[in-house]
Amino acid sequence: MFEEFKDKVLFATGAGSGMGRAVSVRFGSMGCKVAVAARKLEKAEETIKQVKAAGGDAIFVSCDVADEQSVKNAISQTVETLGRLDYAFNNAGCGADGVNIPFAPLTEVTESDWIKVINTNLTGMFHCLKYELLYMTKNGGGAIVNTASIGGLKMVPGFGAYGPSKAGVIAITQTAATEFAKEGVRVNVICPGPTEGTNLMEDSKASGAQDTEFLINNVIPLGKLGNTDNIADAVTFLMSDMSANITGCALPVCGGMQM
Repeated sequence: MFEEFKDKVLFATGAGSGMGRAVSVRFGSMGCKVAVAARKLEKAEETIKQVKAAGGDAIFVSCDVADEQSVKNAISQTVETLGRLDYAFNNAGCGADGVNIPFAPLTEVTESDWIKVINTNLTGMFHCLKYELLYMTKNGGGAIVNTASIGGLKMVPGFGAYGPSKAGVIAITQTAATEFAKEGVRVNVICPGPTEGTNLMEDSKASGAQDTEFLINNVIPLGKLGNTDNIADAVTFLMSDMSANITGCALPVCGGMQM
């Protein structure tokens, strides 16, 4: 199953941990070569180690998604080193976690926090899509999955910058899907809920900003947190031939929180 991934190439941002690592390892285990994109080599090294342990091949590419030239260079390096670009998982992001960025209503969000979140989550997504699409449209197409959030589908208090940025990710995904469908590129977006194994969730719990028991008992219909394997499952499906007739889809992976 999923033989189509063998000897293909995945470019994954935010791949130094969490969802990006899980997807990188999953694709490596299916024979895909992986460009592990992260700002620092130290974060990528463990992902590369796990990809290779799963039987795959991986390289590190330095990438700060908020910097257009950095993204352009990272994708160029991926193609030059691995020979092609078939799939992209645009996953790098940041948001309110009570540690690095406080939970705050719009009136209390600082301009610097607003800029940081928008530049990473939305402008960074634009940078990645721009250079991935430029390559894929000239080379037979491809499949892209972006990471938004349930917070991009349902606005809640305290996520003054995060919610709007993730709603923008859904919008830019559907823009790309519409513009490049006839060029053979499918573009979809996942909307995770609270997910174990991610830095955002772990920092939120450590700061006391997220009460997991409350979420499980009162917010998540399925009554459980997601995990990074759930994300890898969703991304694999959206990249695979099983979803060959799906593009522009915003897929909730959130235990039913979208309802």
